[in-house]
Amino acid sequence: MLKRIAQLLGLVVVLPVLAYLLLWPTPIAPQAWTPPKAPAADGVFAPNDRLKAVQRLGLGAGLGPEGIAVDAEGRLYAGYLDGRIVTFSANGASYQELATVEGGRPLGISLAPGGGLVIADAHRGLLGLAPAQPLKTLLTEAGGAPLVFADDVDLAPKSGKLYLSDVAIYPYAQMMYEVLEHRGTGRLIEYDPASGASRVLLGGLQFANGVAVGPDEAYVLVNETSAYRITRYWLKGEKAGTSEVFIDNLPGLPDNLSFNGRDRFWVALYSPRDPLLDAILPGPAWIKKLLSRLPPKLLAPPPRKAWVLGLDIDGKVIANLQYEGKDAYAPITSVEESGPWLYFGSLSAEGLARLPLQSVFPDAPPPPLGWERTPAKPHHFVPPKLGYAPPEEEGQGAGR
Repeated sequence: MLKRIAQLLGLVVVLPVLAYLLLWPTPIAPQAWTPPKAPAADGVFAPNDRLKAVQRLGLGAGLGPEGIAVDAEGRLYAGYLDGRIVTFSANGASYQELATVEGGRPLGISLAPGGGLVIADAHRGLLGLAPAQPLKTLLTEAGGAPLVFADDVDLAPKSGKLYLSDVAIYPYAQMMYEVLEHRGTGRLIEYDPASGASRVLLGGLQFANGVAVGPDEAYVLVNETSAYRITRYWLKGEKAGTSEVFIDNLPGLPDNLSFNGRDRFWVALYSPRDPLLDAILPGPAWIKKLLSRLPPKLLAPPPRKAWVLGLDIDGKVIANLQYEGKDAYAPITSVEESGPWLYFGSLSAEGLARLPLQSVFPDAPPPPLGWERTPAKPHHFVPPKLGYAPPEEEGQGAGR
């Protein structure tokens, strides 16, 4: 009798769960897509431990510096999980907060034309931060549609134009919908701060992510994370206005992208490709709908692997940096080359990391003497407050 009651109670619990997983409404309309066979883990993609030796920076400053930027003086900039925009001194010994995006999640970050920063915020769109000025909203829609999930931004220094990725029609908290649906709702957008005009350069992108302007500002690259590729859009020349695949069938999920200003790009791989996901994507829609109903915490986390690729301007792999282990700085979601360094940011890790460029390319300039002694926990610099009260506005005297 007790066994029968236990079975009935089990059904009472299990049946509603099954009904939810199979029947609860979901907004996605999955499209079948057969990924190319993942490249073998050998040759240019052979496993290695080259990122085991990264130096940690900025411990204690916060979590999740997803996108990073470096200015001409070597100062670093990053946006954190809690909305803060933070800058680090060139020697990495101190940091300070510049602003906080209330209710936002700053992701991509870039230098702005004429000084300051521009920030791609997952909730707030494209923001500007001029020196000694409050945050300013620059763009919240393009092509008649809102920016739902702004992800990365890059500056074309000569033209002063900005190039921005808008991941999908689904918000940041539902990013897996775009992966499972594979309908391609991402966009690449051009924004001109001088005129305030914007235009959609490309639509139909599969999880539009990292953005980087190429040599002579002739083209811009955009990562398509859930298609495992990088697409090139031509801005100049006889191909202007057209697009093509720059590199296809990557061994992982490409995240942020950067150009060193001369001869190479860097792409951060959020994680290796998941064989189970590759097997599910060509399959029936109901399986993907079922997965979309699962709480994100029930989905298996990716392996703790740091992975960065260097590409030449023809899309050929020229550097493969990896490390998998419990102590890995992972996931790496952004990489920037500046002077003698490769700097790394992460969507969820604490602090930043860096690696001497000379360990990748022996002919690169060496890091400064004593770099190994840079403190992992920098000093939190708080600018001194003014020693006087600001004058009251006209009509607001002591009688308030």
